[in-house]
Amino acid sequence: MELQNKIIEALKSVYDPELSINVVDLGLIYNVEISEGNDVTVTMTLTTPGCPLHNSITSGVRYCVEGIEEVRNVEVNLVWEPAWSPDKMTADGRRALGR
Repeated sequence: MELQNKIIEALKSVYDPELSINVVDLGLIYNVEISEGNDVTVTMTLTTPGCPLHNSITSGVRYCVEGIEEVRNVEVNLVWEPAWSPDKMTADGRRALGR
């Protein structure tokens, strides 16, 4: 499996504890960059800037990507632009919310 796909699949194990939806289906992951040396930068957001669980979620993202054997280093880049909205959710995420 391609490393990009492994990372996306691993990220599906990280859940927003308030909504019980993984960060991928919730639409929080904006980009996954992989350098030639397999350093990974995950650019992501949260549902709200004041999210009280931001450390828990970003730590979970870092931890799950670090657990992939091919990955050397992981950086989590938390951004607020573009702002998250429910439109960013996958079809699976919307179904989980009953939409």
